Amino acid sequence: MPEFLFEIRSEEIPAHMQRRAADQLRERLLAMTSEMGFFKDVGLDQVRTFVTPRRLVGVIDGLPAQQEDIEKSRKGPKVGAPEQAVQGFLKAAGLSSLDEASIEETPKGQVYMAHWLEKGRATADVLAEKLPELLAAFDWPKSMRWGNGAARWVRPLQGIVAVFDGRPLEGGFGLASLTDQPEHRFAFSDRTVGHRFLAPDDIQVTDFDSYRTALQEAFVEVDPQVREAQIQKDADALCAAEGLTLRPDKALVREVAGLVEWPVVLMGSIEPAFMDLPPEVMVTAMRSHQKYFAVEQGDNAGESKLAGRFCFVSNMLTKDDGAAIIAGNERVLSARLADAQFFWDQDRKISLADRISALANIVFHAKLGSLADKVSRLQSLAVHLAQSIEGVDRDRVRSAARLAKADLTTGMVGEFPELQGVMGRYYALHDQEHPDVAAAIAAHYSPLGPGDPCPAAPVSVAVALADKLDTLAGFWAIDEKPTGSKDPFALRRAALGVIRLILENGLRLPLAEALRHALEPYRQMGLVEGLKPLVEDLLQFFADRLKVVLREKGVRHDLISAVFALGDEDDLVRLLARVEALSGFLASDDGANLLVAYGRATNIVRIESKKDRSAFDQAVASSLLAEAEESALFEALEASGGDAALALKAEDFTAAMAAMASLRRPVDAFFDQVMVNSENPDLRANRLRLLSQIGATLSQVADFSKIEGVNR
Repeated sequence: MPEFLFEIRSEEIPAHMQRRAADQLRERLLAMTSEMGFFKDVGLDQVRTFVTPRRLVGVIDGLPAQQEDIEKSRKGPKVGAPEQAVQGFLKAAGLSSLDEASIEETPKGQVYMAHWLEKGRATADVLAEKLPELLAAFDWPKSMRWGNGAARWVRPLQGIVAVFDGRPLEGGFGLASLTDQPEHRFAFSDRTVGHRFLAPDDIQVTDFDSYRTALQEAFVEVDPQVREAQIQKDADALCAAEGLTLRPDKALVREVAGLVEWPVVLMGSIEPAFMDLPPEVMVTAMRSHQKYFAVEQGDNAGESKLAGRFCFVSNMLTKDDGAAIIAGNERVLSARLADAQFFWDQDRKISLADRISALANIVFHAKLGSLADKVSRLQSLAVHLAQSIEGVDRDRVRSAARLAKADLTTGMVGEFPELQGVMGRYYALHDQEHPDVAAAIAAHYSPLGPGDPCPAAPVSVAVALADKLDTLAGFWAIDEKPTGSKDPFALRRAALGVIRLILENGLRLPLAEALRHALEPYRQMGLVEGLKPLVEDLLQFFADRLKVVLREKGVRHDLISAVFALGDEDDLVRLLARVEALSGFLASDDGANLLVAYGRATNIVRIESKKDRSAFDQAVASSLLAEAEESALFEALEASGGDAALALKAEDFTAAMAAMASLRRPVDAFFDQVMVNSENPDLRANRLRLLSQIGATLSQVADFSKIEGVNR
């Protein structure tokens, strides 16, 4: 079956937009074929998209040459309807008289019906009609107009290939003028060009296979995954030839693959004078600013000991095998590293302690004061949190919190903001601060995401926790909470960081108390009045984030809600232990059956309470226990409740769940043998109180009403 090939060529597409554009093109091509009536003919694997810095490519295999004929019909007015209604029907159906219509019986009587066969159009004609609509509606994060054009694209266009069954489509995409004249449009064609410098001549296109082969011969690889693999392979080979190892960086490989159409990997040298710079500075200067790959010494690859070489990717083949390009890039890197060397030398002339006063001139947030204000809060909160961290030196915590933000005033961090914290550690060590203090300065922003290591050293944990909790408390105090998908201050990330710090370090931290301490300075500033509502709201925010963390580990979110609903459970380590015990309990036969029994008992009590307009939460009268099964249930509830209370006090949640499991048989026996709605009103009320006691006993370990599967 025929193939449709599409290429839109433009000036360079930003690398970070390319993959999203390719995915969007694929989605839109699939939608277009569905609209054309080809959803049965075209599967997901038949639509492929590719992207380079200068072209966005789509190909659809197996499109029919012609749309199928479609039988259509239109229902008209009733026989005998007014003439105006009849004429409206004829006009809408494209009929000249009622002789061309039929009369059909319906439940509402005889009506006129029009039937006709709509001939399928040539696929090429429909594509020529649909493609401009697809291009006009394409969604770029940022787009532009140029010249006198009205349409938009990410960058100025240079040409459009649109070939179906080996022939170019008629028409084009109007860009150069507000008029609709053909000479002011980018006409669909069957011609593209190769590499901008290496092969700029026209290439005629008939199908995708020949198109791709011709482009490869013209130094263009349209598949970004192939370019990535080539970059990785060639860089590894260059390093191996020198006995070195390429520093792993998949994200940079992917980014650089979006900057070139024909990757040529080269290796340059770093001047020995710069090798004394901190490795993080060198890597950042190479990676973030120049898109260079760092190289490590082969026998120390796991220790990040940098070699005096770097790899980079050119988009050119040259007669001198890249010698001039390498020399140029070495000069550029030397200039960048010379700047870093200057900042490194100058910054160490002033100690971090002497830089603290300068933080008063840096605004943290207009409503929350300066960075100096934040550091003051950070110190107090970090020392308070240290009470819950074993083996921590409070003086070191205080020092680390005081110095944590000081590197923000340095020239190095001003030039390389991503090194904040990292440079603070180097400067702290230079100032002969304790290594624990220096490590805490470097780690206090962590963890920044799920892949970022979580601090484990006691001083680092205290300062990292304090930094995040202060930020959360401050933005809650000024009512700048995340809304929907918007989270400009990364508060969700801060909460997830707090959760990881607590859970991964097993901290027995009363979170509500910590939040009250964090909010207290803002109360003193007059930003908040009562702390309780904010603490409760923040705890719920943490509960929602904890659900996200545990869901990724396969833990049910409703079990987290069931434990949180008990109230006064702000110890995340203990809460997680409760959740794990509850999960194991409900996975057992006893737990599953008891959950069903709980739902049955609470339903009966709720219905009867509504009927009687009375709550059955009074104590059970043992003298009114007429049946052996209700006496057995009463005794079991008393025993299991006591056992569970003791187990919970000892934080033996598995034992608490085992105590609950012992209720299964007496509960089952009660429902099998005892009539709750006895004709004797006293017996009935007492039995309802006994059922109510089931829920009260189970509520010691969790709020079972929050658990999915309860038959309410």
